[in-house]
Amino acid sequence: MSRFLPKSLICLREGYSRRSVLADTIGGLTVAVIALPLAMALGIASIPASVAADLQAQHPWLSPPAMGLYTAVIAGFLISALGGSRVQIGGPTAAFIPIVFGIASVHGYTGLALATLMAGVIVMLMGLFRFGAMIKFIPYPVTTGFTAGIAVTIIASQVRDFLGITALDGSVLPLSAEFVPKLQELARHAQTTDPSTALVGVGSLAVLIALRRFAPRVPGAIVAVTLAAIAVSFLGLDRAHGGGVETIGSRFGSIPRTLPAPHLPVDPSAISWQMVRDLILPATTIALLCAIESLLSAVVADGMTGNRHKSDCELVAQGAANIGSALFFGLPATGAIARTVANIKAGGRTPLAGVLHAVFLLLFMLAAADLAARVPLASLAAVLFIVAWNISEIGHFRALLRAPRSDVLVLLTTFGLTVLTDLTIAVAVGMVLASMLFMKRMADVANIGAITREFRDPGENGDADPDAIAARQVPPGVEVYEIDGPFFFGVADRLKDTLGQFERPPKVFILRLRKVPAIDASGLHALEEFLHKCRRAGTTLLLSGVHAQPMMAFAKSGLDQTVGVDNMFGHIDEALQRARGIVG
Repeated sequence: MSRFLPKSLICLREGYSRRSVLADTIGGLTVAVIALPLAMALGIASIPASVAADLQAQHPWLSPPAMGLYTAVIAGFLISALGGSRVQIGGPTAAFIPIVFGIASVHGYTGLALATLMAGVIVMLMGLFRFGAMIKFIPYPVTTGFTAGIAVTIIASQVRDFLGITALDGSVLPLSAEFVPKLQELARHAQTTDPSTALVGVGSLAVLIALRRFAPRVPGAIVAVTLAAIAVSFLGLDRAHGGGVETIGSRFGSIPRTLPAPHLPVDPSAISWQMVRDLILPATTIALLCAIESLLSAVVADGMTGNRHKSDCELVAQGAANIGSALFFGLPATGAIARTVANIKAGGRTPLAGVLHAVFLLLFMLAAADLAARVPLASLAAVLFIVAWNISEIGHFRALLRAPRSDVLVLLTTFGLTVLTDLTIAVAVGMVLASMLFMKRMADVANIGAITREFRDPGENGDADPDAIAARQVPPGVEVYEIDGPFFFGVADRLKDTLGQFERPPKVFILRLRKVPAIDASGLHALEEFLHKCRRAGTTLLLSGVHAQPMMAFAKSGLDQTVGVDNMFGHIDEALQRARGIVG
């Protein structure tokens, strides 16, 4: 079971030195400073205002920013303690915002908690059944398309808080989970924009861009929100002093100083089979996003540190982290690329850095809860604008527009569906479309055709290929065809109509399979139908150069007995010898 042994235990066996502990402490503290404002911003962006109000009616101390912090502490601790990467930092990420917001809008917190639990179980099963290596088969245009779409939806969701747009009566403007209605609502209420809030948002964004450009090692998020909070309080722009700038405290109240007690997030009596059915696809989407982002982050970390992560162990840890997060009023979580990179650059080299990052976040909650409540929502929106820009990968998106048209089609379809409909639909359609285009390419590559009808000069291709048919005498009445590539359903139809091309059926039809590495059920069925057509036409079918996988498939299906073992040969010379005996 070494495959599932956490890296934290491996590092513990190797032993810690004072120097390594100090480096991990600095790394964990650095990431905690970055994660503090980001976790609150992600929590606010993920929970609709109506759901937040319902939660606070039941639990007055619970708010979206607190849920983001709970996720960072609990999930961050479990991912580092149980994961298969030495330096992975976990927590809430921006990629989850559209899907989490959509689930909560339709099913409320009960549906969101249930979907998070289901996603955790799915990710754990993916790890236990060793699916870690299969995540890499998700096409790049699909991942680029939906991450760029997520970036657009994040920006649209933050315009309200960035500009201070409210309802006409001054209350919080409820936003739809859908992109176009959301833009329409923002446009209808654009006249309610608060100039002071917009100034805070633009100023915070300018600070973030300047620090990113001139001081990239400085944690821009914490600097920007701290300066914004100081400026708003000093100038009296917040609502507590009669201004128009909304802060965390004015909308959600104070931040809790402790973690909540673990609880079962869903009342079993409130769960219906219909709800479970409705949440299967969203939960699967959360699980796929969790797996993709965490393993991608682990790969990036491996490239920077020279280590190697254990993908299946990492998936099991991600599943456990999502289950643990749901038990503490948290949100879905995964490995965060930006925070992982920051951990590495700050000196973190073992899972202790990630564990300490969670501990420091908890200490920040205990010591700075009152200060966090003074953070303007406009400055958090600016932070998410930068996060959205980072995950959009605009350079890669532009590069893919110069790729083959089929890849561009997958990219734009996934992007458009992510923005205009739903991330679940976008991922499903993108995967299906990419798979269909891949199968079409394989069908185009896998050819079936005649390679001789008469003797050819060996100089044509016999010099390059000693087994080429051009170097051999093919007797009259014998046709030799060859399949080049996998024999699957994309090629099966081409074989069915082959006999119809001849004015007079040949006495012997040799089908060369030396370039067929694999065959599927459609190929077996097509071959059996072709065999029956040959027999009705009085033609003997011979197979030449059958590889191991096709031969095993023949044996399992019984096709080897139908064709006849005497009509299957390992080399073309044996097949031609048999053909000469048949035609006399």
